[in-house]
Amino acid sequence: CVHCGFCLPSCPTYVLWGEEMDSPRGRIYLMKEALEGEPMDAGWVRHIDRCLGCLACVTACPSGVQYGKLIESTRQQVERRYPRTLAERAFREMIFRLFPYPRRLRLVTAPLALYQHSGAQKVVRGSGLLGRLPPSVASLEALLPPIPAGGRPLPRRIAAMGTERRRVGMVLGCVQRVLFPHVNAATARVLSADGCVVMTPPRQGCCGALSQHAGREREAMNFARQTIDNFEGTDVDTVVINVAGCGSMLKEYGYLLRDDPIYADRAQRFSDKVRDVSELLCELGPAAERHPLRATAVYHDACHLAHGQGITSQPRRLLAQIPGLEMREVPRERDICCGSAGTYNLLQPEAGRALGERKARNVWEAQADILVTANPGCHLQIQANLRRMGKEMPASHVVELIDASIQGRDLDAVVRPT
Repeated sequence: CVHCGFCLPSCPTYVLWGEEMDSPRGRIYLMKEALEGEPMDAGWVRHIDRCLGCLACVTACPSGVQYGKLIESTRQQVERRYPRTLAERAFREMIFRLFPYPRRLRLVTAPLALYQHSGAQKVVRGSGLLGRLPPSVASLEALLPPIPAGGRPLPRRIAAMGTERRRVGMVLGCVQRVLFPHVNAATARVLSADGCVVMTPPRQGCCGALSQHAGREREAMNFARQTIDNFEGTDVDTVVINVAGCGSMLKEYGYLLRDDPIYADRAQRFSDKVRDVSELLCELGPAAERHPLRATAVYHDACHLAHGQGITSQPRRLLAQIPGLEMREVPRERDICCGSAGTYNLLQPEAGRALGERKARNVWEAQADILVTANPGCHLQIQANLRRMGKEMPASHVVELIDASIQGRDLDAVVRPT
């Protein structure tokens, strides 16, 4: 870091507060202080906790500083050394004992579905009760999407339509699998239609992204080893993922397990196979015919897709292949994070809400029929903040629009998936 300041306008927290210690170069200064013996007091930790880990500074940095690795290593030290309050520890444990485990998440969604379908959610949101709850709990409720009805899991093997062009293993995700199963189903259909044999190995768990970004390194490494074990032996050419944050993590397995004598080489081979679904579809080129889809769509770049993986043109190219679809860009602050950032909007609810409101206003200015993104966290965060503004805009994953186009369905099929 040469302290040039190129990172400052790209950093969401610096944009919010204009505080040097809440910028990447300021946090690097704090890391240096800690290495030299300065204590990790509450003020020091607060500036580290406030970082979203969005990696926009990595894209902006002319010196190639790998800030993402620095902040993750620093958070590991915080988790080892800093005594958080009992309330903080309890809320964090609730998050990390729930969200990375699809079976547990499904158990929780059953009463939540009743809460929604009974009309209780509408009453609670209209009563002002949420304003009296702790901000983290209120944020969790605001982000809650419509709970999908239980459906059939994807088959372990889905044949390619037409000529087989690639054999892929599909990572199902945690939140994606439970709250957005229609996105996984659309992903499998699109891959099959474009000539891929799709394998969905059983016993899949979390990829470890949430844990790694929160400094829970040992937990993340165990999740990574389990994922590698699940996919080894499937004889796939490519491992495909449709969640930006998870994809960024999967591509870092080689680095994460670099010192593990048993897994280091296996992890690097696994990472070398990983592709985001938009990346893979662009590599292959379309095989199935795309039918017209008459709509205007605004595309939001998920941070860990754009900055973590350098994937920005591929989703736009895929959407441009759909006849009749008019694409629009977010008119302002396109590269500023929406404030979701994994668990950030739960652990830092005030900052998450401020960034979410900025992003929602900018997305609304595009005057599109539908918001398109590639990460469930972004989807939930932007829609929650649009609702706070009294606005409604449906949202979808890139592959859902492609799937609707291939099947010759209209926008309603995307907004209300079966």
